[in-house]
Amino acid sequence: MDESAQNSDSDGGMFPAPQERRPVGAYRVLARKYRPSRFEDLIGQEPMVRTLKNAFDLDRIHQAYMLTGVRGVGKTTTARILARAFNYQLPARDGHPAVDRPTIHMAELGVHCQAIMDSRHVDVIEMDAASHTSIDDIREIVDSSRYQPAMARYKVYIIDEVHMLSKSAFNGLLKTLEEPPAHVKFLFATTEIDKVPVTVRSRCMRFDLRRIDTEVMLRHLAGICDKEKVEINHEALLLIARASEGSVRDALSLLDQAIAHGAGAPIEAEALRTMLGLADRSRTIALFEAVMRGDIAEALDTLKEQYDFGADPAKILTDLAEFVHFVTCMKISAKTAEIAAGQFEREKGAELAQKLAMSVLSRAWQILLKGIDEVKDSPRPLAAANMVLVRLAYAADLPSPEDVLRRLGGGASASTSEPARGPSGPSGGASAALRAAPQLATVRVAPAPRPAQAGPVAQIGPVAQAAPEIMLREFADLVALAAEKRDIQTKTALECDVRLVRFEQGRLEFALAPGASPTLPAQLSRKLQDWTGARWLVALSSQPGAPTLKEQAEARENERRVGVQAHPLVRATLERFPGAVIVAVRGGEDEESSPTAPLYEGAEARGDEITYADEAQEEDL
Repeated sequence: MDESAQNSDSDGGMFPAPQERRPVGAYRVLARKYRPSRFEDLIGQEPMVRTLKNAFDLDRIHQAYMLTGVRGVGKTTTARILARAFNYQLPARDGHPAVDRPTIHMAELGVHCQAIMDSRHVDVIEMDAASHTSIDDIREIVDSSRYQPAMARYKVYIIDEVHMLSKSAFNGLLKTLEEPPAHVKFLFATTEIDKVPVTVRSRCMRFDLRRIDTEVMLRHLAGICDKEKVEINHEALLLIARASEGSVRDALSLLDQAIAHGAGAPIEAEALRTMLGLADRSRTIALFEAVMRGDIAEALDTLKEQYDFGADPAKILTDLAEFVHFVTCMKISAKTAEIAAGQFEREKGAELAQKLAMSVLSRAWQILLKGIDEVKDSPRPLAAANMVLVRLAYAADLPSPEDVLRRLGGGASASTSEPARGPSGPSGGASAALRAAPQLATVRVAPAPRPAQAGPVAQIGPVAQAAPEIMLREFADLVALAAEKRDIQTKTALECDVRLVRFEQGRLEFALAPGASPTLPAQLSRKLQDWTGARWLVALSSQPGAPTLKEQAEARENERRVGVQAHPLVRATLERFPGAVIVAVRGGEDEESSPTAPLYEGAEARGDEITYADEAQEEDL
């Protein structure tokens, strides 16, 4: 309520406004000026108010209360109102009886109300747990709680952001919190209830303060604007209500900023978008239509235009996701958008809800939700947002799983839209629903031939065919198959860990090299069955087996080095450069056909390349 109304206590329920000592002419922000001082002034918290009213009327007042919720919904304010209700006292006057008991019906300022609301009452101690986290701070509270209140009925401890207390501080508070003196009440406020130990939560009566609904927030802001004599249109109020995300304090702070931005002029939605850096709602809808139509060029131009106007790319995608959610809700029930949107948005939402399938909207929501995080984390937000729109436009053409099954199942000839990717983007699918004169390329799916058999076949969908068997004639074929399947781990194990004993189609016997995994046979059995379509017997053998492929390659390399060293040219080179060693020998073209041929007999003919290294470099190599 405003100060002009508070200065008169003749209007049922109004009471004199608290007088603060502040410099003459100092401005008082709206969030403080219109801070509730009674339960009747709280908005959007009716369940909590009803519970507290019944508790006070039945004299069932709890010893500790836990108030939780997001920022700006009134946790600390509610705690102060509760402290005032605990200590409400009103002397008899003008024929009205005295009030000397806890009550939430506080039509007038009581004896202690002014000091409690000014946070200067000696028996109402407010503590910020963010700056008083230690056990020493809690020990002071425990020690002082033993003494009777100096003036009021109850000694009230208000601990804000209670989740910031240390573990030892919480433990030090437990005993007093469970069995406090009769004259002590605890009020806790927190935005992160999960960080409060369950041992503390179980000792408190908990109230979850809710975010304020858009409709309630609009009425509240409109009432304040009337009292402040500020001209503002409904669309601008709707922008503030959305941007506040259910926080009254955020909404009033934005309204304060809007009034200052307007400098006394009527506040319009366009000026408010400029101030907040928001995208125009009509441009957001136009962007969504362009993306669903597959017109990527127009979508990117619209995004760039809003970006140049000052809108944040992540915020643009967030608005786009909100509109997708809005259209989805409109498709389910039009009543969901009666208050939360303007007339133009409702009309467009209803139109798009009829044209777009639920699967398209669901897919768009998922892509945008993932894309928003990508844009926020990207060093180039605009480029990342462009790629999200491209992905969204092309994904709009993808058929649903039901369409895919219907097309693959055969039957009557069906026309299906093939995504024709033109210079401006994809066509078909969801974009076809939004195109005024769609030009679709069609593909005729021929019906599947019926098998010649006596009775009818009860079958839905395509026939699952077994994978053809793959014949492996030798062990090298198996290694090549692993490479073809891009299974590098299995290929390495076959080359380094398998000492082959026997190999034939359907049977593999080998011994394990030192250090090999004992589960290798079971893994190979599964891989072979998946790859070849046939069952394989893979077994470990007690025989030593042949050297592994790696060992065979190393033996051939050593043989080549020994053969090369006998070559006259190589021998002359080694003598010419004392200390040089042969590092590698790279064979000629016919190496694979004759890998074990002595290199010194045909080194010149094949043109082998020999690499030398100084002896001082040998250790590094």
